[in-house]
Amino acid sequence: MSAPLTDAALAELDAHWRAANYLAAGQIYLMDNPLLREPLRPEHIKPRLLGHWGTSPGLNLVHTHLNRAVRDRDLDALCVWGPGHGGPAVLACSWLDGSYTDHYPSITRDEAGMARLFRQFSFPGGVPSHVAPETPGSIHEGGELGYALAHAYGAALDNPDLVVACVVGDGEAETGPLATSWHSNKFLDPVHDGAVLPILHLNGYKIANPTVLARLPEPELDELLRGYGYAPIHVTGDEPFAVHRAMAAALDTALDDIAAAQHAARAEGVAERPRWPLIVLRTPKGWTGPAEVDGLPVEGTWRAHQVPLPQVRENPEHLRQLEAWLRSYRPEELFDAEGRPVPGVLGQIPTGDRRLGANPHANGGLLLRDLPLRELERFAVPVDKPGATVHEPTRVLGDYLAQVMADTAQRRDFRLVGPDETASNRLQAVYQATGKAWQAEVLPVDEHLARDGRVMEVLSEHLCQGWLEGYLLTGRHGLFSCYEAFVHIVDSMVNQHVKWLRTTRQIPWRAPIASLNYLLTSHVWRQDHNGFSHQDPGFVDHVLNKSPEAVRVYLPPDANTLLSVAEHVLASRDYVNVVVAGKQPCFDWLGLDEARVHCARGLGIWEWAGTERGDREPDVVLACAGDVPTQEVLAAAQLLRQELPELAVRVVNVVDLARLMPAEEHPHGLPDREFDAVFTRDKPVIFGYHGYPWLIHRLAYRRAVHPELHVRGYKESGTTTTPFDMVVRNDLDRYRLVMDVIDRVPGLAARAAGVRQRMADVRTRHAAWIRAHGTDLPEVADWSWTG
Repeated sequence: MSAPLTDAALAELDAHWRAANYLAAGQIYLMDNPLLREPLRPEHIKPRLLGHWGTSPGLNLVHTHLNRAVRDRDLDALCVWGPGHGGPAVLACSWLDGSYTDHYPSITRDEAGMARLFRQFSFPGGVPSHVAPETPGSIHEGGELGYALAHAYGAALDNPDLVVACVVGDGEAETGPLATSWHSNKFLDPVHDGAVLPILHLNGYKIANPTVLARLPEPELDELLRGYGYAPIHVTGDEPFAVHRAMAAALDTALDDIAAAQHAARAEGVAERPRWPLIVLRTPKGWTGPAEVDGLPVEGTWRAHQVPLPQVRENPEHLRQLEAWLRSYRPEELFDAEGRPVPGVLGQIPTGDRRLGANPHANGGLLLRDLPLRELERFAVPVDKPGATVHEPTRVLGDYLAQVMADTAQRRDFRLVGPDETASNRLQAVYQATGKAWQAEVLPVDEHLARDGRVMEVLSEHLCQGWLEGYLLTGRHGLFSCYEAFVHIVDSMVNQHVKWLRTTRQIPWRAPIASLNYLLTSHVWRQDHNGFSHQDPGFVDHVLNKSPEAVRVYLPPDANTLLSVAEHVLASRDYVNVVVAGKQPCFDWLGLDEARVHCARGLGIWEWAGTERGDREPDVVLACAGDVPTQEVLAAAQLLRQELPELAVRVVNVVDLARLMPAEEHPHGLPDREFDAVFTRDKPVIFGYHGYPWLIHRLAYRRAVHPELHVRGYKESGTTTTPFDMVVRNDLDRYRLVMDVIDRVPGLAARAAGVRQRMADVRTRHAAWIRAHGTDLPEVADWSWTG
């Protein structure tokens, strides 16, 4: 239980808060004269004023009080700062606790270091204005709002001793992802997981408008939060000492309640879901800043959101107000003659790794352990010859993931997340090792629900992504399984994660984390039953637009190549890996040893599928990427073998799409010499691709063979129909591919006109057949590779 707040502790809390506010404002405005040892002059002011003051005093208040709680209770804690625009506040507090200097020794805790801290903020060659990867103690990029609470819960999963405070801004609280994130408490196991303490910071305004939750009457807001399953504790005011006392009491009550709930679950076996505490903090926007500027109210309004005094260099009155504002914090009481924080400012700060800026969970790579991955031979399917057997690739993968789950049962550092689709995506074997996390009511009809489960299912892609990101950023592993069409819901979230990874690669003290791995299945070519609404393969295009050093895309064509790719991505670090694989029955093309070699190359010639002769170049290259395009290309190659046996056909399968790019554009890109050896420099290339065909052109546009490259893929033609009709509708079918070969190989059009006509006739017959029978043509439905 907590001890009462003494007057001495209260004074130290206020001193720290004033110091942090001074440092936050100084970062926005000053590039010289950091301690106001002389009157402010225009040349002391930055030429471009950037940053966000409005949220900073509230964040400083939270940081100040978390310091006390961590120190007094020896808490293992971190904080996720949802109002990420409050970068100057978190930077200020990490400078005060010394963690900033630990990571950046040139930013010393004295006057010279303070000057560097101020100058670098939002300055060319400096640091961003957000709570960014460069900020010690951060696991959350603050540029985009909505994900703080999901990240916080992800950090708490399987971290039983960790308390994750999460400041939710009232602007962020209006976003869809954040609104869903409140329900994360139905998935948090008080026995095996840590605790999340949401702190809803209501300062009343966004950048230009009032916020919804701040304008709700307190009883209505209280009912809303209780309906989410929380026990709200309200802190409201603008008189600093009164707010300090109330905030200290609220934080002590919340932490006592968390400890009691965990004790009840862990020591007494209480299975009822706790009503976790939540703090509602109401303070003015831009608190302690200018009350009025140019005759207009600022403090407590939207005008305090960014820079309250925007013309300090040009306007003498603004300069006077800024100096009065900064001196109101009495910096001479807070910093000594050398500019170091005085002992009274530091009295409530924890030490060592307990500092919020130094907690190793906020640099999760320091805690990361390799996954125990078993030999693939135990899970691979036997392949005596290509195309002789059929398996569902993701079902085979499910057995492998079940073993990973079993092998991490004690260490609890692997999770599978997805929007209600684990079984639909054929991964249900994992339930042999663990259930689905669930803390709400359980009915007799329910299956696989478990309070300690490590499969996370909720019908919100945002929440799945946020949980997994928080889990990975704090040093664990995971996989996100999703229907291909709907992973687009997290397009913006993956943007931010890629930016985080790219930035951390340039920060020496950030240790590599486990990769963010997507398994996209129930894909475009087998959504014939769901129809057009479920057909969109464009996430790959989106990801390949991102930083090449951080993104990878794989399209394994069968079960064993999927296993090989999965082994690789689960062991990788600091990437976003996108794996596209089908869940429907698929031919087995490669044995495990062949699959490993093929996946290591990223692409390769399948000599057994082609008809090349001797040392001469082929007449045509049939290339493919994706399971359904691979089947259609191989079926086309078989037709060509039968109909035009004199034609020299090369078959190339691509697993790693980045191999199509030049080596200087992507680390996996092929040098021109190697690319030309596979695809030739001037022969027709008919490419069957899983997604939008334009992507292949974009990746290969600088290659010598590009003028001869003809790509077939998805072109937004779909409906509820038969599987083969989907490829026909998009001109990716085997008959269309044979027609493309005849059209593009020089001299073939005239002598193979009859073959071309027969191919077109089959397509016509197909259209009539499916409307009469509702199934695909027998020669398609019963097709198999004969070699």
